Amino acid sequence: MENSKNGENSNAREAGFKSFAFKRIIVGILVTVVFLWVMGTVLGFFEEPARLDVASKPEIPTTESTSKKKVMKESDEVQHAKTAVKTTEHDIPGDSETINSIVGAVKADDVDIDETVHLAKKDQKSAASPLPAAPHKSDEETIEQTAPVHAEEKVVEGDKAPAHGLPETPEIVHRTKGVAFVEATIKPLNFELYERWWGWRPNDILDFTDNVNSFQLGVLEVTRRTVVILAERISRTGATAAFNKNLENAMNWFMIKSDRYWFPSPESKYKDGLKELKIYQEKLEGGEANFHTRTDNLIPLLMAYEDLLGSCEENLVKEQEAGGEPVSFFRADDYFFYAQGVASAMETILEAIMEDFHTTVESRRGAEVLHHAIESCHHATEIDPLMITNSSLSGIFANHRANLAAPISHARFYVSVLIKTLST
Repeated sequence: MENSKNGENSNAREAGFKSFAFKRIIVGILVTVVFLWVMGTVLGFFEEPARLDVASKPEIPTTESTSKKKVMKESDEVQHAKTAVKTTEHDIPGDSETINSIVGAVKADDVDIDETVHLAKKDQKSAASPLPAAPHKSDEETIEQTAPVHAEEKVVEGDKAPAHGLPETPEIVHRTKGVAFVEATIKPLNFELYERWWGWRPNDILDFTDNVNSFQLGVLEVTRRTVVILAERISRTGATAAFNKNLENAMNWFMIKSDRYWFPSPESKYKDGLKELKIYQEKLEGGEANFHTRTDNLIPLLMAYEDLLGSCEENLVKEQEAGGEPVSFFRADDYFFYAQGVASAMETILEAIMEDFHTTVESRRGAEVLHHAIESCHHATEIDPLMITNSSLSGIFANHRANLAAPISHARFYVSVLIKTLST
């Protein structure tokens, strides 16, 4: 009795287990399918490889494919030429090989078929003896040996052949006056804030890179003076015109002390100043802001640059500080890199002046002088010693401050000459 009960219980348990296992297996399979479908959708495991739509993509001509097509085309034209000549063959004395050679030569020079027949008749009449039979060659070999390669028919991979053999005229892009100048004002400081490794450094608590710090201070000083003149002079029609609000904000943000750590941080305010300049640039392009290129607007900017270069020159050539102590080794490299930062930023902006103030400068014959000023600033940025030494001018070691003073002095001189040129 007990055995029968035990058997029934075991059967019931087995049936229950099967039902339990079946449900779990079904649920597991569904969950697995859903999981794979989701993964396939997200990661693209089951996407079909992209089909190559040959018809929709333009064929890129290569040298080999172009030459093959050219040979096939010219081979067909030679066959047509031979057919036309054969129709008039009864009028021309001579063998077919002579005709073939004449057709090949004529095809190479792109002469009409009627002219070919006329030349063949004339050639046969003037010949004292029949031409020797030339060995048979295929049409492709004949074309390769006889057809001259014209310069306008050459196809270089990756280049476009100009239509009808005419040179392509470069596209001339006309930009709104002032856009180049504003972009040049933004570029130097934007690099120091966003692209320079470790960003803005003069306010770092741990100061390990005083050379870069001094360079950034030079860039900042040029940006400050440029934005002040841009806000007060270049963007206004006169003394009674209102300030541009964006330029006024930028001018104020750039005046934040460079070594402040917080409340506010100089990095955040300098970035805000660059954003204001960008807004002003967009308004220029939309015709909502002013940019005047008169000489009385440019001269104050050049005078500010002249003063700044003069200060750099004095720091590079002086032998004593204001207190009477000699210039130390640690101050020499600060003066050096500060002057380089000034020259680097000034070069960029002077190039923009060459573009936006070109008519003004050229009308006073000052373009060459401005070019020399730009070149001098560039020479100042090219001096890149491994270590700044402050040796005696008569010593065997270099005095890098004095080396940099030469191009800085030249830049100041040419800016001064340009001011006088524009003033007359």
